[in-house]
Amino acid sequence: HVQLVESGGGSVQAGGSLSIFCAASGYTDKTLCMGWFRQAPGKEREGVAAIDSDGSTSYADSVKGRFTISPDKSLQMDNLKPSDTAMYYCAAAAGREIPAAQILSAKAYDAWGQGTQVTVS
Repeated sequence: HVQLVESGGGSVQAGGSLSIFCAASGYTDKTLCMGWFRQAPGKEREGVAAIDSDGSTSYADSVKGRFTISPDKSLQMDNLKPSDTAMYYCAAAAGREIPAAQILSAKAYDAWGQGTQVTVS
């Protein structure tokens, strides 16, 4: 089964940039949808960005124009805001495509990393 390990989180001042990474292993199928989610204390987990096996990307409105997900599964975050502070998780769905309408839904994914903290002050 797919195993995911995030890295690269940390603290940054508002307006700064940060990249976070997701190392994926344990899959052989080329069909792999990847997503980044975040969860702040007391809030529900929300989808931030996703990329399907064809390289098509999707973003939450709150991060459009600031965040970029790459085929290597990394998430580049620019012009960070204090509201971006959260634990960030990468997620994967192997062997199937996720419909575009569900690609930012946590329920569509079946493999999760342990998370990496991003703090913006």
